[in-house]
Amino acid sequence: MGHMSTDPRPSPLPLTERQEARRRGILDASTRLACGGGFDAVQMREVAESSGVALGTLYRYFPSKIHLLVATMDDQLQQLHAALRKRPPAATAPSERVAETLLRAYRALQREPLLADAMVRAMIFADRSVSGQVDAVSRLTTTIILDAMGPDAAGGTAGAGRTSAVRVIEHTWHAALVTWLSGRATVDQVTEDIRTACRLLDQPTPA
Repeated sequence: MGHMSTDPRPSPLPLTERQEARRRGILDASTRLACGGGFDAVQMREVAESSGVALGTLYRYFPSKIHLLVATMDDQLQQLHAALRKRPPAATAPSERVAETLLRAYRALQREPLLADAMVRAMIFADRSVSGQVDAVSRLTTTIILDAMGPDAAGGTAGAGRTSAVRVIEHTWHAALVTWLSGRATVDQVTEDIRTACRLLDQPTPA
């Protein structure tokens, strides 16, 4: 069908310093509005006014509100990744390190539930036109998990088994966020589900 190659600018050219500052301002405005009023509060006109850019300029950076909120999630994950590099998880076992990492991210989302809801809704609503940005979020989540596992991770699941375990952890993480945000799961249930999924990393490699 050729859909895989039609994603708009999957790897855009590096932004100039001025463009980067403008993009930063747009993401900050999106975050502020989402923190204050959730998904519905992030209106493109409001974002443009709040960040001091023309509406047409905003649409050049982010073609839709969904693009903007998925990029906001990517930005939040990048900030988490930077914080984790400064203060990595303290546990020894890879599974515990990943659980500690994802629970730290979950606690950050608990502090801003309206922002969390806006970003997760955008991920759910994203169609093919946003696939490049959604893939970037997924890749970054995978990178955060692999970094948390640490260099000694090979002692547990390896190769294809490890890749599958990481995917299951990612799926559990996203599903747990959705059930928590919709009121169908308690904080304790989400915490337990994340810990349970992370224990897959302790499984021995199949013979």
